[in-house]
Amino acid sequence: MGGIRWGEQRMEAYEFYWLDPKGGYQIIGVLPERRKNSSRVTQESIMRRGKNIFGNDFDTKDIFFIQVTIDEKTVRIFRPVPLTITQKDI
Repeated sequence: MGGIRWGEQRMEAYEFYWLDPKGGYQIIGVLPERRKNSSRVTQESIMRRGKNIFGNDFDTKDIFFIQVTIDEKTVRIFRPVPLTITQKDI
């Protein structure tokens, strides 16, 4: 990831978004990953945790998350590079 050097403190987290039918995608929160055992981390467990934290007011089909890395010193958020698929690739 650009900008993060070895030895710096970083934290994995998840940004949760909700599809507001009138306003498009809205961020509803960021949850840090605290589990040490990475084998317990699944998409289902992340979504379940988000639902527990943010409440049952959202339809899970209208929610998604992206995994981000946060530099704990600067609080800078590093997001994945968007994937682009061209018609030629299909």
